[in-house]
Amino acid sequence: MIELIASYLETIGDRPVTSDVRPGDVRAQLPEHPPTNPEPFDAVLRDVVDIVIPGLTHWQHPNFYAFFPGNSSYPSILADLLTAGLGVQGMSWLSSPACTEVETLMMDWMQELLGLPAHFRSTSENGGGVIQGSASEATLSSILAARWKRTDGRVNTDGDTSKLIAYCTSQAHSSIEKGLRIAGIGTANIRIVAHDENFAMNVDALRAIVEEDERRGLVPFWVCSTHGTTSSGAFDPTAKIAAVAREHRIWLHVDAAMHGIAALEPSLRWVNDGLELADSYCTNPHKWMGVNFDCDLFWTADRTSLLGALSILPEYLRSAAAQSGAAIDYRDWQIPLGRRFRSLKLWFAIRTDGTDVFRPLIRSHVDMTQRLAALVAADPRFEIVAEHPLNLLCLRLRGDSPEHGDVLTDALVESANATRQVMFTRTALDGRSVLRFSIGSRTTTWEHVESAWGLLRDGA
Repeated sequence: MIELIASYLETIGDRPVTSDVRPGDVRAQLPEHPPTNPEPFDAVLRDVVDIVIPGLTHWQHPNFYAFFPGNSSYPSILADLLTAGLGVQGMSWLSSPACTEVETLMMDWMQELLGLPAHFRSTSENGGGVIQGSASEATLSSILAARWKRTDGRVNTDGDTSKLIAYCTSQAHSSIEKGLRIAGIGTANIRIVAHDENFAMNVDALRAIVEEDERRGLVPFWVCSTHGTTSSGAFDPTAKIAAVAREHRIWLHVDAAMHGIAALEPSLRWVNDGLELADSYCTNPHKWMGVNFDCDLFWTADRTSLLGALSILPEYLRSAAAQSGAAIDYRDWQIPLGRRFRSLKLWFAIRTDGTDVFRPLIRSHVDMTQRLAALVAADPRFEIVAEHPLNLLCLRLRGDSPEHGDVLTDALVESANATRQVMFTRTALDGRSVLRFSIGSRTTTWEHVESAWGLLRDGA
């Protein structure tokens, strides 16, 4: 199995980026019913090689420019294998002490490596961090903590969320609305705040909406500031948002799922601007850092509210260590009870690769994006439609009209992806079609980017 994984990763650039299967093709190649008798492991691996892998989209491919980076690394792959082999359940300190304590240490290591505010450290008065599965889970956890705090804990008893109002822009990730729905905040109670020409939140518009909601007897309770939106890479002005949030007792959550990891490179620490004022924050090593999915880092400056929202203590989960405050029970920091030993992935990656391996990778991706932007800007058929300080470039084709440009851009995305040599994703910014060129694979070189640009240029 390890040889198969190594062979796959070392030859991935020789494959098409995407599969040519149609819906139902993979299932049609597999037996409809489970086997009665054991099958040889070699037979299982043959089906992996012949059926499963040809049906994949190859996220580790050097010409994968879609969605966001989804890097892996050999150390974190081995850590995942060890996690499965150990088979521990890390729901509490008592259920596996080392699982809890290594995770707490890794969250403190990452706080240090990213240059985050000290109030997120486990040793701070009321802060700390936990590894979640994804930013979606981190977002929901922050919403529940904010809901508990704004209602002084009453929501745990009466479940009344009818007057609670949340705020974000149209550029915020779809998981924001999903998390709010799960928390009982319907779309009628979600305010979409206007954004500026750079797709960042307009704070004057936020203040006006909050004040109007309060005049109507509603209760503003949560706002999301995004550091690197999915569609355009925009950064909301967190410090200015925080001024409104503090004045109106609103929980400020900062979502930096894709771009927060840029702070590993000291020259890019501006991505942390305003975090000293945030109530909670998340970013994903499983995107740009090369740590296997799933690994989201979630910190809060207010663990009291998080635990108030999520802690339930039946007798069978009680322990003297947790009740004395000497140990952390991470089941109270997340939605599910059970949890894997995810911190091994960070521990292995940081110790065996060293932190210096991440910084050149990030710098190279940023540099390639700027070089690409210069080429795009020199071609009058194209326009760049958003700022691009990191590793995401948003571009579109000019047309005789904006609508014509939409048609041309959509056709370009489809034709480029149809070659299976590359993969891009399309988005819409202010209603206009945009091609997202996201550079983030650990195997991508300038030659790959230049070739992909040539494909777009010829397709235009």
